[in-house]
Amino acid sequence: MSFFSRRPVIGIPADRRLVKAHPFHSVGEKYIEAIVRAADALPVLIPVLPRPLALEEILTVVDGVLFTGSPSNVEPQRYGGEPSAAGTLHDPQRDTTTLALIPAAIAAAIPVLGICRGLQEMNVAFGGTLWQDVGPARGLLRHSEDPGQPLDVQYGPAHEVQLESGSPLREWAGGAERVRVNSVHSQGVRELAPGLRVEARAPDGLVEAFSVAAAPAFAFAVQWHPEWQVMDNDFSRALFAAFGAAARARVASRQS
Repeated sequence: MSFFSRRPVIGIPADRRLVKAHPFHSVGEKYIEAIVRAADALPVLIPVLPRPLALEEILTVVDGVLFTGSPSNVEPQRYGGEPSAAGTLHDPQRDTTTLALIPAAIAAAIPVLGICRGLQEMNVAFGGTLWQDVGPARGLLRHSEDPGQPLDVQYGPAHEVQLESGSPLREWAGGAERVRVNSVHSQGVRELAPGLRVEARAPDGLVEAFSVAAAPAFAFAVQWHPEWQVMDNDFSRALFAAFGAAARARVASRQS
């Protein structure tokens, strides 16, 4: 394949985990598959090292960045939150890389898509805050899954979201005003950062999707998991296809 016909490169910041005391960097296969199949792009892992890679090096290589979901929560000190409950999983190396990479990528007109933790990272990166545990105690729906259920049940449709008038989400949803989505998260947006525009809300009012209003390229985030069985869901496939199209436009602009 020649350079001029190459697929766009989508960088995916990894999770950093200890496996028998050895640090490993990993990305969930469902995100990789969604980039390959629905976005028609080439996924590349971005390590989240204790000494982070230079942002300039990353931005020179990628045509888009996907910020994925994760079992870990953004550290509360990153947004002035109260200390986490005992046993909460954090990933400070990922936070250090992603919270710097998000505004840098968007300022460089590199397309960005955030999913679940990725949405939360994007909100924090621009100055927003998070609920660490959304649910009835906050006057909200229960948004987390039942881990005792099979994965198909955990990631099955859980509630509707209202798509804002004029949002591209409505186009990707075939004109629908509401769609049913899965709900597999404990954190959620508490205060939306300045410069972010709500694109969808849950029935309890929780922000389920937003865009970066002044971004020069695609910059969206969703709280649900469109990567799950992406090719079986027209709405999810359209979202990833739009992200892939934006990354291909980035390739074309760099070649002109």
